[in-house]
Formats: sequence, structure tokens, C-alpha cells
Amino acid sequence: MNTQKAYDSDLNDLEWDLIEPLILGPKPRGRKITYPRREILNGIFYLVRNGCGWRNLPHDLPPFKLVSYYYHCRRRDHSWQAINDVLRGQLCQSEGHNLQPSAAIIDSQSVKTTEVRGKRGYDAAKKIKGRKRHILVDTLGLLLVVVVHAANVQDRAGAKSVLEKAKWRYPNLKLIWADGGYAGQLVELTESPKLKKVENGKAR
Repeated sequence: MNTQKAYDSDLNDLEWDLIEPLILGPKPRGRKITYPRREILNGIFYLVRNGCGWRNLPHDLPPFKLVSYYYHCRRRDHSWQAINDVLRGQLCQSEGHNLQPSAAIIDSQSVKTTEVRGKRGYDAAKKIKGRKRHILVDTLGLLLVVVVHAANVQDRAGAKSVLEKAKWRYPNLKLIWADGGYAGQLVELTESPKLKKVENGKAR
């Protein structure tokens, strides 16, 4: 048993029991992992929760280079998306909902960024220089799709990437709620066998 004092972002035993079967082990010809996978994940969750850089991970967590390597490997093989889909589906079923969503809500948020590499832009409407994230959630508020781009990209244009991903990941999706910022072109994007309709107006 790990006696190290836990951070708020650490996985508890129940969370680890749920996620452990979904975490891939080291590849046969890949880098040998010398730290427990649970501790590597704790390092990733610490960074996400606190918004620090890789080099600022506490020294009692696995080395930042190893944590970063594991994170980016799992990102490239789409493991994070797969884990999210499995856990979201389990929660939906426990709440009496279907495994595949039929309705969703889309919205965007512009956030400031530090002076690091990556796309940045100025959102004139919200007076924010940085990036914009478009998020699609189901009716329980659980994450379906997220796309990040420069803040100067208009909502209608940014949502196109979200809907393209949603059409194939969630074939039962028929209805999307969106506010007035998505009017016009967004409705046209949903005219396909996969997405039947977008309703403008505040999501309820």
C-alpha cells in the first residue's frame, strides 16, 4: 500500500479500480515503465488540476519526463478518448440513460494563455487573448468532444470540427442545443443522416 500523503488530484482506491483495466501497459518494444501506472496517472492529474508545467511536478511524483512521455503516448493512441467513453457510458447506464447519447449541448469558452508555443488569438467579443475551447456534452453534462483552437476563430467555424467528430463517434445523436452565437452556418453543418437538427437558444 502506498503510504505517501495524497494530493487532492490523486486517484483514490475506488477510482483506480475503475480505471486500471482501461490503462494499457508498456508496449513489448517500448520504454520499460519502472514506476507504478497509478503514480504516473497521479502525476498527469496533478498537472491538469493545478495548471503547472511538466518541470514543476512535485519531486515525490514520478519524473516529469516519464509522466509527459506516458501522457503523450496515450494521447497519440487515443487512449484518453477511449477511457472517457467507457466511463461516461458506465455512468450513463447507472443513471438509466442509453449508452449512446441522442441529444447534446455545445458551447465555447475563451481563456487566457501563457507565453508558450501554440495557437493564440484575440477574442474581440470577450476581450481575451488566448485560446478557445469548444465542448460538446451530453444531457448529464458528461464530456463527448472537445476541440481547442485560437480564440479569434468564430464559434460557427470552431464548432465545425466538433460536429465532424461527433457525427461518427455518436451515431444516435439527433439533437444539439446551442445558443445564438452558433446560428446560420451551424445549422447547415448538421444536415446529414447523422445529425438531424440543431436548436438555437439557451440550452436547458
